[in-house]
Amino acid sequence: PPLHEFLPHGEAELKDVAAALGQSVDALRARRSALSEANPMLGHRGCRLGISYPEIYAMQVRAITEAALAVSKEAGKAVIPEIMIPLVGTKAELDLVRKACESVIADVLKEQNAELTYTIGTMIELPRAAITADQIAESADFFSFGTNDLTQTTLGLSRDDAGSFLPAYVEKGLLPQDPFISIDREGVGALVRMGVEKGRATKPDLKLGICGEHGGDPLSISFFEEVGLDYVSCSPFRVPVARLASAQAALAARRNAVKA
Repeated sequence: PPLHEFLPHGEAELKDVAAALGQSVDALRARRSALSEANPMLGHRGCRLGISYPEIYAMQVRAITEAALAVSKEAGKAVIPEIMIPLVGTKAELDLVRKACESVIADVLKEQNAELTYTIGTMIELPRAAITADQIAESADFFSFGTNDLTQTTLGLSRDDAGSFLPAYVEKGLLPQDPFISIDREGVGALVRMGVEKGRATKPDLKLGICGEHGGDPLSISFFEEVGLDYVSCSPFRVPVARLASAQAALAARRNAVKA
């Protein structure tokens, strides 16, 4: 989420946070104003936040590593965490963040005299990431296509504001359906396909999936099976539909392969 969503809202919350930090309310209010953005969904979020404030990612990665070790010890089974870096647009970004994550993990393992198998991948949410997926795959253990943001950044549509005009677009036949419900195959889908092909050209065994509301849409799931994704992820209430649609798509693909 954008940085502003983590900031205190309202005077009561502002006072509570200021007291906890030992800061004046005025100083905290000024800092909040300085961090506000005109277009936060394309602003200081994702890996950009981790690059500007590496201590935030360090805290999160330490928590993931310590939790994985604790659960492994408690359950007597190996836990393999998958750390996913969001909103990456260049290989250089992923290289920088990955190196920082690996450093934190190494510190925790040294402190606890432990070993841990883990993977570090990235979300493909920007057109540039899909176009340069062959480069990004060199530094990623897996891809997860974030199709909510990829739809926004490809079509130039705000998911939060599109409800005021998208119904008219569908009604007038300008779009076949809401692209945030069923994936736009010709545009967003083409980028997903490109990302799959380029990523696996670099790493044939690259694990690929999607996360977002499209992961619970049967039409979109059929497309994801077609392009060769390994998994879909969606909201909990969509899981039953997603599992059924995934099975149906896989069976249909097998039937078509036999016919061919």
